[in-house]
Amino acid sequence: MPELPEVEVVRRGLADHLVGRTVTAVEVLHPRAARRHVAGDADLIGQVTGAQVTSAERRGKFLWLPLARAGRPADAAIVVHLGMSGQMLVGPGDDRHLRIRAGLDDGAVLRFVDQRTFGGWAVDPLVEVDGTLVPESVAHIARDPLDARFDRAAVIARMKAKDTEVKRVLLDQTVISGVGNIYADEALWLSRVHGRRRASALTKPALGRLVDDATEVMRKALDQGGTSFDSLYVNVNGQSGYFERSLNAYGRDGEPCRRCGTIMRREQFMNRGSHFCPTCQTAPRH
Repeated sequence: MPELPEVEVVRRGLADHLVGRTVTAVEVLHPRAARRHVAGDADLIGQVTGAQVTSAERRGKFLWLPLARAGRPADAAIVVHLGMSGQMLVGPGDDRHLRIRAGLDDGAVLRFVDQRTFGGWAVDPLVEVDGTLVPESVAHIARDPLDARFDRAAVIARMKAKDTEVKRVLLDQTVISGVGNIYADEALWLSRVHGRRRASALTKPALGRLVDDATEVMRKALDQGGTSFDSLYVNVNGQSGYFERSLNAYGRDGEPCRRCGTIMRREQFMNRGSHFCPTCQTAPRH
């Protein structure tokens, strides 16, 4: 699933194309695409049609488009769930997996394409959390490391208080948002920390280095347009990212560690895989 860098690439593209535009028409072409909007398709269409997109926002892996009407401040937003294969595309294209189509007042078309139908749109009211307006469904999500108001010291303290695997903490979006399985593995490799180490057993300086390494790897991924393992992650123009060529841990099981040469390993963790170097990242003793 897309993580912070991939969602930020999409957000920037939407900001370039949508801000200031008014939605003139909306079609929901697949029932799953609006299933998170509990009031139903017709209500979603009614709330979006005629509204102006005032910005494109993101927190961690969560993306939304604030909506305003008749010159009033935005009080609701389209929350976009990309799921495993969701794409927000601007312009014409292959409509085989088109789920939602929205026309804009400049003649452009915004298309939500989703081959696997795990994603979708919902309209949420905006609520104030810690001085920032966010959709109600995103209110519990922590700030991410690229947020100007990210509190590094507070995040380290919350991590230190967790008596569970440190990778599980990295993936907890209520502690630090934006980090998913790919960038957790990359950050742990950079920090030489095994993901099954207890967060509470690590020193605060070690946790600080881990947060900094997660931030660094996500910034580098963002510079390269994100990580694309197949054609399903693309930006708003349909272009793939290139960071998969720079990965040091994720997906490299059976290959030599780029730091010490030991063969990388993969193990099951939380119904997914963890990739690590058994020499650089010593497993904890049970």
